Amino acid sequence: MRWLLLIFVSLCWPTWAATDYSLKPRQIAEGTWLLEGSTENFAKANGGNIVNTAFIVTDAGVVVIDTGPSKRYGEALRQAIAATTDKPIIQVLLTHHHPDHVLGNQAFSDAPIGALAGTTDLLRQQGDALAENMYRLVGDWMRGTEVVLPTQVLEPGVLKAGNHTLRLLQLAGHTGADLAIFDETTGVLFAGDLVFYERALTTPNSPGLEVWLRDLDTLQALPWKQIVPGHGPVATDARPFLQMRDYLGWLDQLMRDGAARGDDMAEMIRSPIPERFAGISLSRYELIRSVSHLYPRYERAGMKRVDTHNPD
Repeated sequence: MRWLLLIFVSLCWPTWAATDYSLKPRQIAEGTWLLEGSTENFAKANGGNIVNTAFIVTDAGVVVIDTGPSKRYGEALRQAIAATTDKPIIQVLLTHHHPDHVLGNQAFSDAPIGALAGTTDLLRQQGDALAENMYRLVGDWMRGTEVVLPTQVLEPGVLKAGNHTLRLLQLAGHTGADLAIFDETTGVLFAGDLVFYERALTTPNSPGLEVWLRDLDTLQALPWKQIVPGHGPVATDARPFLQMRDYLGWLDQLMRDGAARGDDMAEMIRSPIPERFAGISLSRYELIRSVSHLYPRYERAGMKRVDTHNPD
């Protein structure tokens, strides 16, 4: 019997060892820790760890910002927090409903999990399909992961968390329900996926690029000292905003011009990418996806109605 157990362990050990996230929090401000993901796409090699999550250690306890792409990631995040502080977790804040930000919720079921009402609605509608897709993309990393809905509705305004004052902003450009968190105590702005930096942005749920651009104006006007994007490196200057505006403006004009010429989607996805975006991770891949998500709207906007006419 013992040798059967040893064989089982030896067979399973490579799988278990290969699915260790090995999260290493990095302090970026007083009481503020970042876990920075890669700027790659979802893959079995990274377990979906392409997202920035964070936690703030206050004198009342720990505030967690996003829970990651899987139950296993959420558990690893809790371990990283416990290795940093013995304070309890008093609040989880979810920036939006996309799977890489919320599928670690299971590991935090003993704490209030807060989100905008729209985020909860979207996760209720799309969560199971998003989780299934993650299983296909990253495989065994997702073992045991299930969708856990938020337990608390967040409203825009001020949230006091011990000695930290968090300003919650309700925005919409990325998914229609996007939470940004500005820590007025440290000046750290957690922008969620309203800001991508050195990684091409994603648009599957965007209500429109013009909405997104207005949200960037709102965020940039805050008295921030550091910006934590949803994907990409932390910045202490306005370069993430400049890159986002440049990219969104180019993408918008590209599709406007294409619709005006009558280009079809196949032509649009082959559009050349400007040299200034060549270093942005996944720029071609995300252009293809953005065209498929958004271009039909531009085509419809450019169509002339044929069911009415002006009399001579």
